[in-house]
Amino acid sequence: MSKKVFIKTFGCQMNEYDSNRIIDVVKKIGFEKTNVIEDSNCFILNTCHIRDKAKEKVYHEIGRLKKRFKEKRKPIVIVAGCVAQAENKEMLNREPYIDLVIGPQSYHKINNTILNFIENKSRNEITDFDSISKFDYLSKIKNKKSKVSSFLTIQEGCDKFCHFCVVPYTRGPEYSRPFYQILEEAEILVKKGAKEIILLGQNVNAYSYFDKNKEFRLSNLIMSLEKISGLDRIRYTTSHPRDMTDDLIECYSKSKKLMPFVHLPIQSGSNKILKLMNRKHRVEDYILVYEKLKKINSNIEFSSDFIVGYPGENDDDFKDTFELIKKIKFVNSYSFIFSPRPGTTAANLKMIDEKVLKQRLKIIQERLFQYQIEKNKSLEGKYIDVLVENEINDQNKLFARNDYMTSVIFDGSKNLIGKVVSVKIKNSNQNSLFGEIDLNNKFIAA
Repeated sequence: MSKKVFIKTFGCQMNEYDSNRIIDVVKKIGFEKTNVIEDSNCFILNTCHIRDKAKEKVYHEIGRLKKRFKEKRKPIVIVAGCVAQAENKEMLNREPYIDLVIGPQSYHKINNTILNFIENKSRNEITDFDSISKFDYLSKIKNKKSKVSSFLTIQEGCDKFCHFCVVPYTRGPEYSRPFYQILEEAEILVKKGAKEIILLGQNVNAYSYFDKNKEFRLSNLIMSLEKISGLDRIRYTTSHPRDMTDDLIECYSKSKKLMPFVHLPIQSGSNKILKLMNRKHRVEDYILVYEKLKKINSNIEFSSDFIVGYPGENDDDFKDTFELIKKIKFVNSYSFIFSPRPGTTAANLKMIDEKVLKQRLKIIQERLFQYQIEKNKSLEGKYIDVLVENEINDQNKLFARNDYMTSVIFDGSKNLIGKVVSVKIKNSNQNSLFGEIDLNNKFIAA
């Protein structure tokens, strides 16, 4: 009887990358991936702790799983990811249906943990911070994911300790993977069909790896990836303003493959609030980075993250954030009402009135969405280059992305998947562009 594993992933791109690597690992003990939950012998829930009520969502998922397997033999149930790290043994104590709890720095131990459970039925939690062993182990197992746009984790953890953030507690201290290990995995991904690589890290531009007293930074990685034949595009996320160093900024003038799109979370446009958040940067620092990049290439666009209503935010602080948004005109951003995370410094601070929070969020989002719409509208009638990622539901429509990660949908055939083609944009909405293929494309002509 074949052993099948189903994995459900919540949260960030790094969790998606981790899930793919978990599948690669468990294949070594005979498990194959299934997309049908009821067929699984092993169910893995890869969790995220960033959003509100993350812990309760896990138990709701387990409740739904129980119903699915009410008349069947239950699978091995594993909770992985950041909620697993934060809650560890508490999950086993609260929910007997959960068999194993594995933190994000312990995935290299998952096979032995599963085999031990099969043999001894011993419920267990593994939540050590052991990034070095994890990546050393994973480097010996090829990344078999074949996607046109592929994620590649280069750095994990964070030493910044922003007062609202759980990452230092769920992912541990900053760890940068060995430089040549990353390049080797990148080359494997390109050979498997990747045309775009997105470098990932909780604090990706803090990447710093020393080898024989030489420091390798994100800028060195980008310029080395530039040399890989067959790779068309390079991106990275998520960055911290404090680590936008001049060598990284200069990559935007040196690299032909680095996309002119910078996701750089600021969280607030008020220096007072940034200090309360322990962000370790000022609005002026952020604007300086913006101006340096725009000077290099005026087509570079920014996206960001905003926390609305952080404790202590008054009307003037909110106005400062709104003015910053008007200055930079972010083309795609994420904005949320402050939500306290257990264990963080901000967890016990006094919340602002909910009615005020909702009104501020509405004001900010309306302006952010307006800039998205305006940017997309400005591309109508123009030809733009897009990377084709896949076909949509076998309907002869293709899904692609432009330089700024905006979805582009148009009619076309499967032979264009994995190619950069020119598309004329006919119309748009807030989130997507709709176009038609340029019949003069070299790929069409061929």
